Amino acid sequence: MPLADLVAPNAILPALKANSKKQAIQELAAKAAELTGLPERDIFDTLLQRERLGSTGVGAGIAIPHGKLPKFDRLFGLFARLDRPIDFDALDGEPVDLAFLLLAPETAGANHLKALARVARLLRDPGTAQKLRASRDATALHAVLTQAAAPNAA
Repeated sequence: MPLADLVAPNAILPALKANSKKQAIQELAAKAAELTGLPERDIFDTLLQRERLGSTGVGAGIAIPHGKLPKFDRLFGLFARLDRPIDFDALDGEPVDLAFLLLAPETAGANHLKALARVARLLRDPGTAQKLRASRDATALHAVLTQAAAPNAA
């Protein structure tokens, strides 16, 4: 699945304001609820449950909060560039300023894992991360996400 199919242009937050990991997850859940029609509380609770298993802060300033939801029928991505880095209990101890929320149906199986791997590869690419940090508006951020992913879309 190409990243362009996973994250729509309206699912980009160019300057998310959050003072904590919990607040960032709350803001991501609120926007995801708005775009998916799912209850915000269900999304938030699913993401928090996943965080309790271990931080989704994967290092290098990147977090990929994710979870599976019942009664959801597709993979959904939402990208946020934080207005300032926050502590996310990341594996490397570094604060997070780039977050990619990934939601999947409970039945997604391998598709969920493939999407997670694709997002992780993309965001961990130093050139892509640098472009995302330099981009200030949703259109530019979406372009970086989808153009950077295009060569690997096959």
